[in-house]
Amino acid sequence: MDRAQKEQVVEELGHIFESSGVVVVAHYAGLTVANMQDLRARAREAGCAVRVAKNRLAKIALEGKPCESITGLLSGMTVLTYSEDPVAAAKVAMDYAKANQKFEILGGAMGENALNAAGVEAVSKMPSREELIASIVGCIAAPASNIAGAIGAPASNIASILSTIEDKAAA
Repeated sequence: MDRAQKEQVVEELGHIFESSGVVVVAHYAGLTVANMQDLRARAREAGCAVRVAKNRLAKIALEGKPCESITGLLSGMTVLTYSEDPVAAAKVAMDYAKANQKFEILGGAMGENALNAAGVEAVSKMPSREELIASIVGCIAAPASNIAGAIGAPASNIASILSTIEDKAAA
């Protein structure tokens, strides 16, 4: 890899570190190519990404970034899982670590906050952005549907009474 390629990788990693809601660092020693493809596919489905980069280049890219605190985690065979959603990458990494013993989560960063492995696990248990939006919409829609039901109830009660009177008159 020549100097221009290294500079491009550092720039890409810098963008990842700046724009990601969460970055999870893990060791992947012993994973096969098929295992890594599986991890990448899971990440893609969840709206996050996986990146393997040289630790030295990643450390250079981290200089001056909000998540600079993860520099100490970058040793050995490391892989970065990241996403804009502050929960998605942590969920994917934790689920994959449970399914594969060779994938060991070291920690990560959420903005300026450094996370250890337990912190990544705690973040992975939080509801995702989509789940939060769905629950907020449910909370907003519930009163409206209750009002609509209350407004429609007298009409259905009157229809029921008229139906009963009609049945009695016919009998």
